[in-house]
Amino acid sequence: MTCPKCGNTVAPESNFCPHCGERLREHTGDTTGLMKMPPAELLEDLSEEQVRAVEALPQGSALLIAVRGQDRGARYLLDSDSVVAGRSPESDIFLDDITVSRHHCVFQRGESQLTVTDQGSLNGTYVNRTLTDGAVVLRTGDEVQIGKFRLVFYPSPHGLG
Repeated sequence: MTCPKCGNTVAPESNFCPHCGERLREHTGDTTGLMKMPPAELLEDLSEEQVRAVEALPQGSALLIAVRGQDRGARYLLDSDSVVAGRSPESDIFLDDITVSRHHCVFQRGESQLTVTDQGSLNGTYVNRTLTDGAVVLRTGDEVQIGKFRLVFYPSPHGLG
């Protein structure tokens, strides 16, 4: 049997895909829920402490983990409706480098999703190494580049909504 969402092979008796968590069978009245976790390969490069931090995120929040830049390994919590990242000390996420504009970009929580929008920065905001133009919906494992900082996005396993 193959998962219709991710294409991975699953055991015929499975109710859910072990890779992506997709429901494979109709609801049978069982009230047991499934907590979706980021796919294992997206957690491989994280320390045990970082994996625990992602797993412990409350519903409606997300974590950005710096994978490049001065703050490699730093974690930035996205837990409000709007979070500004920039070089200004008043920014919610303070990234102290000349390649970052004072009010570089904003992360906004919407209905079950989180977006990033560049705020007219000089160097632009990139998602997965593509320059953004308008709001971009973030997915688990997306890399957001702000100046020379590269941050990987991990939403709560309990969902954003």
